[in-house]
Amino acid sequence: MVRGKTQMKRIENETSRQVTFSKRRNGLLKKAFELSVLCDAEVALIIFSTRGRLYEFSSSTSSINKTVERYQKKIKDFGDSHKGIHENTQILKDGGMSMTETIEHLENSRRKLLGDELDTCSLDELRQLENQLERSLEKIRARKNQMFTEQIEKLKEEEKCLLQVNKRLREQYLIERGRYLSDEDLEVVREKKEEEVETELFIGRR
Repeated sequence: MVRGKTQMKRIENETSRQVTFSKRRNGLLKKAFELSVLCDAEVALIIFSTRGRLYEFSSSTSSINKTVERYQKKIKDFGDSHKGIHENTQILKDGGMSMTETIEHLENSRRKLLGDELDTCSLDELRQLENQLERSLEKIRARKNQMFTEQIEKLKEEEKCLLQVNKRLREQYLIERGRYLSDEDLEVVREKKEEEVETELFIGRR
């Protein structure tokens, strides 16, 4: 026969309530003992009946007070840790707000430097913006001149390299051209010698 599910509500009948308390109390004490033995856990169990009678179990060899003291210390440490976390969280929130204000200030400055939202600026603020722009222009001009100088130096180096390459190519061309002329001269000399030999043979036949 299937056992019905017990409803989780107060048992109105006092006798049934006492019987249920006795059974479940013994079962709870047994489970606490098994948990301490099987899992090597430190277990402390305190039960007060409706009549104020105390039932307790402790896996500690000394007494249940040792487990209770350990529990209280753990709660205190947890409270201190929670407090530290709360303080750190507050610091991060304050830092986040400060960062937000800084970003907003920078955005306002950027818009004003671009010439927007100048209607709300005072004369002193406009002078400060003007001075800031002039300093920025000086830095920009200095950087531009530096880049021009670097580019000119780079072009000079490239021109120097090209001149050296052209010089080597010209020298190589003259050498090759000189060799070619020398060979041509030799060919002319050879032809002249052959003509002289033929002429001598022709005169000898007469």
